[in-house]
Amino acid sequence: MSPSALPPLPVIETQPLPIDAAAVLPADAAAAYAVLLAPDADWGGAIAQAWPGAPAELAALIDAYGAPAAGKTTTIPLVGGPVARLILAAPAGNAARSAAAAAARAAGKASILLLQAPEPYAAAVVEGVVLAGPTVHLGPQTREPDDTRRALGRLILLGAPDPGQVRLGTECARAAQTARALANTPSNVKNPPWLANQARAIGRAAGLRVTVWDEKALARDGFGGILAVGSGSVHEARLVMLEHRPGAATEPPIVLVGKGITFDTGGLNVKPAAGMLMMKTDMSGSAIVLGVMAGLKALGVRRRVIGLLPLAENAMGAASYRPGDVVTHYGGTTAEIGNTDAEGRIVLADALAYAAAELDPAALVDIATLTGHARIALASAMAPSYGTDDALHTRIRDAFAAAGEPLWPMPLVEDYRSSLESDVADLSHIGPIGGQGAGSILAALFLREFTGGRPWVHLDIAGTGRSESDTGFLAKGATGYGTRGLLRWLVEE
Repeated sequence: MSPSALPPLPVIETQPLPIDAAAVLPADAAAAYAVLLAPDADWGGAIAQAWPGAPAELAALIDAYGAPAAGKTTTIPLVGGPVARLILAAPAGNAARSAAAAAARAAGKASILLLQAPEPYAAAVVEGVVLAGPTVHLGPQTREPDDTRRALGRLILLGAPDPGQVRLGTECARAAQTARALANTPSNVKNPPWLANQARAIGRAAGLRVTVWDEKALARDGFGGILAVGSGSVHEARLVMLEHRPGAATEPPIVLVGKGITFDTGGLNVKPAAGMLMMKTDMSGSAIVLGVMAGLKALGVRRRVIGLLPLAENAMGAASYRPGDVVTHYGGTTAEIGNTDAEGRIVLADALAYAAAELDPAALVDIATLTGHARIALASAMAPSYGTDDALHTRIRDAFAAAGEPLWPMPLVEDYRSSLESDVADLSHIGPIGGQGAGSILAALFLREFTGGRPWVHLDIAGTGRSESDTGFLAKGATGYGTRGLLRWLVEE
């Protein structure tokens, strides 16, 4: 059976985790693990508030095992009661999420009790529990599921948490799981038409208006970058637009653009074998934007928001685009191709140019697993961000910090702009052949050329978009990094 003839798989569905609320620990609860949060190290007060019937020896056990320092956790085994393990967490940064994730992994399918004190951490612990669950894979399953990674059966939040915060945590985690599931889907299944169909189904279920360009429409409307990158593949390229328009909103929209390379061989500048292993996740940007768009209605986002997903497979074939080719992007700007393995900025440029020219955006934000230089500079703990509007950039960074997805602001160095000059086109798309360094900055400078002077922020998640292991609240594989940060920002805008 040829790849194009593979049977379609069901549309992804993320099942909501049953969440209950209680003022104090239920006497009849049969739970494996509990998490107690006390940011001021008042463990006695936190226990009295959430667990009035706690064992009398608990205070002595805390002294014996040692209360955690800020940002750390301590695990205490208990015997003869409803709680087998108690995790103490002194919230700082991602400690609340990480503690909840650790407890969720250890608890398996049992109920988990999160002793919620104080209130500000309700959303974080919900995210930690859900994100620690097994990653959904949409491809053919060739082995039995790992029993240790099964989803929890129930989550109990103590202390009557704010329902709005619980909903925020639930929807943000669900959106991230959607992004992760799509990114982890094998690329012999996940080609651009398949992903466009997923976007259509998910978007319509979320009340979004969905428009899809096929190859004929892309050629008719002048999307030369998307077509060039997809020219070597047997699978046609696509462009998807999703629109969230609450009520009679007529203000200029916020536009999100996500890189959607469903597999990246590098094209004629082929990648080394090791560099190709995780390239099924090179469409993480589009998966993230799709997850965000699907969560807007549930979170009551009042702004008009549009998502653009430029989708292509960067393969090798007789019709592949070549180094030295000149590509004409949407709107007429031309770019000289320096390396076919720098394809992400080519498809993003088309989408950004379309948004700037046709959608009158109040703000443009793109997210992409774009450059290896981002990973070299900041590894996997944070992502570089670039912006042309300081106020917008600051609001986005603050939202990402609250989501536990930190960004590090990087400069758009004007002195480097001359590296993008070309003798045969308006722009060189990667700078001088053999040039050294500043790869992430040059990519951002190239993309800026297509934003039409609109307020714009660029997020390069090449380092943070993938995890090699279950770490904290991240599961192995695609991380969905940026989904929760973007949703928090849009909720506040």
